[in-house]
Amino acid sequence: MKKMILASLAGLSIAFAAGAALAADKLTVDATPIADLAATPETKAILDKDLPGLTAHPAFDQFKGMTLKALQPMSGGVLTDEQLAAVQAGLDALAKKDTPSR
Repeated sequence: MKKMILASLAGLSIAFAAGAALAADKLTVDATPIADLAATPETKAILDKDLPGLTAHPAFDQFKGMTLKALQPMSGGVLTDEQLAAVQAGLDALAKKDTPSR
């Protein structure tokens, strides 16, 4: 009985860790650094579409370690909630496209 309970707990731990890893891999405007979003052609295309000029900005190296949400208040209104929502929608759509169907 004790072994069965321990085996069940181990299984739950593995399932929880796998779920946490999937959640950690999710790209978001409030948790993923801009450099990570600009690192792949697919996600850079989303940035270039919804935030034209961001990746070519002269100060890109200075803010690329920040998230879009953290950069927003420093943008003087240039980064709007609507733009960040559009970027997030693009990231979510990309994640759905890359997730295999069950």
